[in-house]
Amino acid sequence: MLLWLLLLALGPAGVRPDWLSIDLQRYAYEGDSVVVRCSGEDNDKIRRLMYYKDGSRIATYSSASSYTISNARPSDSGSYYCKTDRQKFLFIDVTEESSSRQLTVQELFPAPSLTVSSLHPIEENSVSLSCDTRLPSDRSWTQLQYSLFRDGHTIKSQSSSEFWTLALRKEDSGNYWCEAMTASRSVSKRSRQSNIQVHRIPVSGALLETQPQGGQAVEGKMLVFVCSVAEGTGETMFSWHRADTGESLGSKSQRSRRSELEIPDVRESHAGGYYCTAENTHSPIRSEVLNVTVKIPASHPVLTISAPEAHAFIGDTVELHCEDKRAHPPVLYSFYHNNVSLGTISVPSGGRASFSLSLTREHFGNYSCEANNGLGAQRSEEVALNVTEPPPKTRLVNGAHRCEGRVEVEQAGRWGTVCDDGWDMKDVAVVCRELGCGAAKHTPAGMLYPPLAEETQPVFIQVALCNGTEEALAECEQVETFDCGHDEDAGAVCEDV
Repeated sequence: MLLWLLLLALGPAGVRPDWLSIDLQRYAYEGDSVVVRCSGEDNDKIRRLMYYKDGSRIATYSSASSYTISNARPSDSGSYYCKTDRQKFLFIDVTEESSSRQLTVQELFPAPSLTVSSLHPIEENSVSLSCDTRLPSDRSWTQLQYSLFRDGHTIKSQSSSEFWTLALRKEDSGNYWCEAMTASRSVSKRSRQSNIQVHRIPVSGALLETQPQGGQAVEGKMLVFVCSVAEGTGETMFSWHRADTGESLGSKSQRSRRSELEIPDVRESHAGGYYCTAENTHSPIRSEVLNVTVKIPASHPVLTISAPEAHAFIGDTVELHCEDKRAHPPVLYSFYHNNVSLGTISVPSGGRASFSLSLTREHFGNYSCEANNGLGAQRSEEVALNVTEPPPKTRLVNGAHRCEGRVEVEQAGRWGTVCDDGWDMKDVAVVCRELGCGAAKHTPAGMLYPPLAEETQPVFIQVALCNGTEEALAECEQVETFDCGHDEDAGAVCEDV
């Protein structure tokens, strides 16, 4: 028995070249998953399965199993085969070997090339960059994602296109490259670097303007200084200054050829010359001086009336004066009586406006004026004017009280006497009423109230033909003097009240 076993062990191995077979595709693309599968006539008899590439063992399994190249690379190209130890008898194993299969892993796409429209662009001008590669025709459906890098930082990443348009800044200068990658990230390749140097255009042609235009500011309103440059790229520092003192009003740094500085509440002190500067390199440039004029709107017009203590008499002529001392000319002044317009007067170069009134009883009331210089109308406070009947033009002189004495009347600023021709109680009643005295009592001769009138004092009325109901002697019919002297002057006695 032992002899039989020894002879058996030392006998022929029984190796069969077709017992173990290998299954492997001939071609693959990088990034593919490639399966190498070896199997025997009876996989249950496989005790150990070994995979080889170009003669080197790459994997060992204790039973039948496939070998997977999960992310193929060109370096995975080569000759593949496998060996197995299989059980032939109860305690006897034999080694079987498959035939060889050649695998070729092809490049999915070449490393991309970065194409730049200009390596020395002007700042803020558009630069076109493209990341160019190609896929084989049988893999044209493969989705690639493209990324753009600058000095190690991702700038852009997109899957729909390999083309970018960028407006580069000076600080965007540096080394650029791109990367193409499959959607599964199994294959990625980078281009060579391209050095891009962005050139900045120095600022020039500084100009200072205002809003409102022409340097015309209004007190209390907003004034905007606008500093601009004709040329210049990149970050620009704008500054505003007063020309007379050099005082800085403020500064702003921004990526623009235009910047604004606001003065929210203009004052009269803001009038004067201004300039601005702009700088995006080493030397600032300066604008010409712009002169700012501050217009002062109408604010506090004052109405005055020529009548003393705002009291006048019917028949008087008074003047209304309106003036706003701070309002910027020209100024249009309007006058109102009880809010009804009386008229307007334009004052082109400053000063006050005057409006004349010949008073009647209806001119009693409140007066105001309005000043308007195109920057908003303003109304003055109201001033009350008291219009009354004129003081009596008749008086009694040299009597014991104001309601007794020689009768005198006023004409054209002169006082004269009244002749006693036809002088009666009706005439005295009118005089008493005009003077605000009591009832008429007597018609004495004027000589009873010495001293007599001066020879130079005229006699104004020869005969007064009153009917006794008139309010004043001047309302009575009269006969002018023709032959009356002061020895015939009339007198009157009224009750004193």
